[in-house]
Amino acid sequence: MTESEFLAGRFEEHRGHLQAVAYQLLGSVSEADDAVQETWLRLNRSYTSEVENLGGWLTTIVARVSLNMLRSRNTLREDPLERAVANPAGSEEGSDPEQEALLSHSIGLAMRVVLDTLAPAERLAFVLHDVFAVPFEEIAPIVDRSPAATRKLSSRARRRVQGAAPRCDIDLPRQREIVGAFLAASRGGDFDALLALLDPDVVLRADRTAVLVGASGLVHGASAVAETFSGRARIARLALIDGVAGAIWAAGGRPRVVFGFTISGGRITEIDLIADSERLHELHLVIIED
Repeated sequence: MTESEFLAGRFEEHRGHLQAVAYQLLGSVSEADDAVQETWLRLNRSYTSEVENLGGWLTTIVARVSLNMLRSRNTLREDPLERAVANPAGSEEGSDPEQEALLSHSIGLAMRVVLDTLAPAERLAFVLHDVFAVPFEEIAPIVDRSPAATRKLSSRARRRVQGAAPRCDIDLPRQREIVGAFLAASRGGDFDALLALLDPDVVLRADRTAVLVGASGLVHGASAVAETFSGRARIARLALIDGVAGAIWAAGGRPRVVFGFTISGGRITEIDLIADSERLHELHLVIIED
């Protein structure tokens, strides 16, 4: 066995873990693939014979690569949101079931959107420590901060993520009733009806792909959210999203945009807009006939 073949074998032992780390940091399977490939290239260019913990070394490299990718993402475009329904971003090719199982951590719909709102260093500190149990002392050099400052980054991110935990306290029929009423009010431009359905402190969040095609990344308050939806959602359909009432915009028989609703006290408290094709592929979606 040549040295190159030996190194390739060692890398393959860690590929699944590296893919999972990159995916959680970047939120995209294709970008995660790119990050892992770049990690392999860097391994080939490095002298690692004296590295005692190759897995830890590779995790640090893939994290650095992912952090650079997060920081260099393009400036947001301002195309109308409706255009995203007819022209979805990204590929919709099937993925390997075993890879999906590996990449799928217990991150809910709302949490995924919140991760996209975190600063790159916050996201990296949170994901590496809370999801993969990497010590702050090892994360600190990656984000160029002290361990104490890195701990604060992670804590700040954790508070935001925990705030996205679903707090739905009503049954499915009532969920469907509320979401259906919301869609009807949105289509009809009934501002007052929208206000009645929304919690005063409701939050609307959009993932990175939705923002890229013109959606606002974050909208606070019933009045602002009602204004955002009034007269829109004309082609949205009532649906079940992972068993919870929500809505789907579909074109050509394929989902393009998904709305996840959190309902508490009989009012909508959170709306999460998902447009990334890879994330849509991970959701179990069932359109409910009107």
